Amino acid sequence: MTQPANETRLAAAAMPLGLFVYTLLYGGMTVLAGVLAYKQVQLWPTELAVESGIFAFLLLVVISSTLAQLYGEKIANRMVWFGFVPLLVASLLMQLVLKLPASVEMVEFRGEDLAAFEHVHATLWRVWMAGPAAYIVSLLLNVWIFSRLRGSSEGASTLSLMTRGAIASALSQAIDSVIFITLAFYGQFDITKLLIGQVIAKVALSLVLVPFLITGGVAIARWLDRR
Repeated sequence: MTQPANETRLAAAAMPLGLFVYTLLYGGMTVLAGVLAYKQVQLWPTELAVESGIFAFLLLVVISSTLAQLYGEKIANRMVWFGFVPLLVASLLMQLVLKLPASVEMVEFRGEDLAAFEHVHATLWRVWMAGPAAYIVSLLLNVWIFSRLRGSSEGASTLSLMTRGAIASALSQAIDSVIFITLAFYGQFDITKLLIGQVIAKVALSLVLVPFLITGGVAIARWLDRR
């Protein structure tokens, strides 16, 4: 009994600290992206809109690219697939909570809050179904493009890292937008403005913000690993 336990502790100790921290953050962002997606935010001063889940989803892109850069494409792809675990657990827990009866106090004194909670989360199933489909396609594509652009070189320069991150994120996020918006909201309302706004916002953020986030993410992971 002692030897397997020791081997488990040694394996955990051998895991880079940066990889451990980003694994925890990644799992949280997969769940949060689905919850935030229910609200659409207007892109002022236009009438275009964007679903709020993109903010958490962009962090997933940054983390997956960071993992591919530091720990390899195989590790990054494995993290993308493992992201389904918190999504599945969260969706099952949500269904359980919706089925359980509310307390007498909540029914009597907070009926409006209860009705709002049940309405939002009961109609969230399309978002929860659309999210994994868009998630797996776009993030695996992001890791693949990011790794292919690296080529046979190490791609150690900051400019190379930022360029690869921007291109991979922009292409994968444009495809993600089409898949997610169509599956989650088609038929509920006219999705044209939301779809256009989503693509524009994700591509713009990918080109402007993501390169710096990936550079910072790599720097933080290296600092953690040194500790």
